Amino acid sequence: MKLHIICTLLSFWAVTTVANSPSHSIRFNSSREMSGGKIAIHDINPKMPTDWNGYNYVIIEMKVSTSQRFHLGFTTSHGYDEVRIHSYTPGQWNRLAIPIRFFSEPPASAVDMAATYNQPRYTGWINIGGNVGPMTGVDSLGARMRAPIGDQTFEIRNIELAVNDPGDTYLGEIPALDEFGQSNLVDYPNKIHSSNQLQKAWHAEEQEKVSAEKLYGYSKYGGYKAHRIKGTGFFRTECIDGRWWFVDPEGYLFLSVGVDCVYNSGGGSVRNVEHRENMLKQLPPEKFIHKTDSRNGTIAYYDAWNLERRYGEDNFTKAAETTIKRMDKWGVNTIGNWSDKRLEQLNRKAFMCTLYPAGADASLMGLGNIYEENFHEKLERSMRHTIDPNRDNPWLIGYFMGNEPVWVGQEQRVCKLIIDGPERGIKTALIKYLTQNGDTPETRKAFVYDTFRRYIEELKAMQMKLDPNHLNLGYRFGDIHAVNGKLLDICSKVFDVISFNCYALAPDSKMMDRVLAESGRPMIIGEFHFGTVDRGQGQSLWQVDSQKERGIAYRYYVENGYAHPGLIGTAYFTWYDQDILGRMDGENYNCGCIDVTDRPYKEQTKAMMDSAKRLYAVHSGKELPYSEKPVRPRGHDHGPDEW
Repeated sequence: MKLHIICTLLSFWAVTTVANSPSHSIRFNSSREMSGGKIAIHDINPKMPTDWNGYNYVIIEMKVSTSQRFHLGFTTSHGYDEVRIHSYTPGQWNRLAIPIRFFSEPPASAVDMAATYNQPRYTGWINIGGNVGPMTGVDSLGARMRAPIGDQTFEIRNIELAVNDPGDTYLGEIPALDEFGQSNLVDYPNKIHSSNQLQKAWHAEEQEKVSAEKLYGYSKYGGYKAHRIKGTGFFRTECIDGRWWFVDPEGYLFLSVGVDCVYNSGGGSVRNVEHRENMLKQLPPEKFIHKTDSRNGTIAYYDAWNLERRYGEDNFTKAAETTIKRMDKWGVNTIGNWSDKRLEQLNRKAFMCTLYPAGADASLMGLGNIYEENFHEKLERSMRHTIDPNRDNPWLIGYFMGNEPVWVGQEQRVCKLIIDGPERGIKTALIKYLTQNGDTPETRKAFVYDTFRRYIEELKAMQMKLDPNHLNLGYRFGDIHAVNGKLLDICSKVFDVISFNCYALAPDSKMMDRVLAESGRPMIIGEFHFGTVDRGQGQSLWQVDSQKERGIAYRYYVENGYAHPGLIGTAYFTWYDQDILGRMDGENYNCGCIDVTDRPYKEQTKAMMDSAKRLYAVHSGKELPYSEKPVRPRGHDHGPDEW
């Protein structure tokens, strides 16, 4: 039977296209909060079985008129299971193979939230998580979209099952990416169509004169010259008149206005080129194409090609000068996480970085494993990699310990993974703990908390041994609402700052009240952003309708955040747009301050400037924050049920 299935599938995949097959469509209504529809699978492919056991992939031949995220799911005997999909090929047909386990099993354990929930493919990427169950009694396919930007459509013309991964296929006749690394499938104002046009845009920017001191009253390190107290030669924190601040090395009060991934990528590389050659209008010159031994395959660097077009060869110094000038102009005084180390070491902007300490275990949903063999030796070696170059550097604000651990709120699953897993130290420790204290959900959670406490205490002790000069900025938690009570108490005894990533319209002031009251520590927001779909990319974790609304959303978020007395830092994610055909985990968000052609988004960056001029007064309580909200902002949650 299995041989017959495989032979049938091989015959099917030998077909180049099924362009003449009738398609079925669902229209998304932009006037509705959630819009979608369902199609009987029998109407698409009468031969499809309703029991998917024994198969590993469902293959959808589809066309979506937008790059906006949409939900794709199936009605089964137990309910409705769905994933979220971002298409790299708006308006064009493609064949996407989706692992069936995304609908039937919880996400596999990984070290952080992005690695857990983002799943890369070649013609689009998939975000998983939500209702799962056995794929039996499958009778219909559904597609729905939250707050559609324009009246969009989803079309499907075939659906099949497969045992082995057949890969994805781009079926469009127009290359998805142009020679500048832009989407070739959408048009928009000021899109680059020639090298001459691009050179003029770059030249205009280069003529600008900028002074951060004159624009924002910044000190050497980016603090506010309006208020100076005792300086210690390194960054620290202090509460003054009920409001928290960083204090820069010279003693000036400082709010960390940062951006992540500064000059780190350029947002224009294409991974696995060998699977996407028909998606590219023109490959970069050979020197910008590199083969790797990783899952990224062959990578084409359109971003590097654009930088050489602008500055010539050996362009780091010139490009770095432009980056510093942009930071000066926009009021950005901090190089955020995951940025170019060479840029940090120029010692011209304050920066933060992550230690990537040993022990953070992907098989334990990111929980630190203090029981692994030779833990202390591995810990010191891993931390020295980051600390040794920075120990005496006054420009470094501090170190993050890690990013978005997934185990928070899923302690029972972590314990099950340990018990069901291989024999190792942490399994022995857990079984001993449960034997002594009783095996209950409460004691399992207590073991996870105790393991985390011991882990971060070891990290702090090692940091103080290797570098007593800099702040411990803690873990950038992905859901600060889940960090409370005992867990927040553990963090407050170790970390100098409580850090979290917060994708929202604005930070929740009541949540920040609670965190500040329970921990007695100031707070940093390590990530937030807003995006839209006009550039042929996904609209980010918080979507808005246009580039103009991105700027409005930035101002509303940042100023309302800094109005809180406990918030002393934010980092916008990211400097450049993400890769249009997906970074390593598939994400392709329009979330940058700069696009792939190395041109700033004027609406976004003007908003950054306008806010930077007001933040000292807003945080001091002397001025009210910006009050205009963006039109129709929406988060990345599942939203209301369309069915």
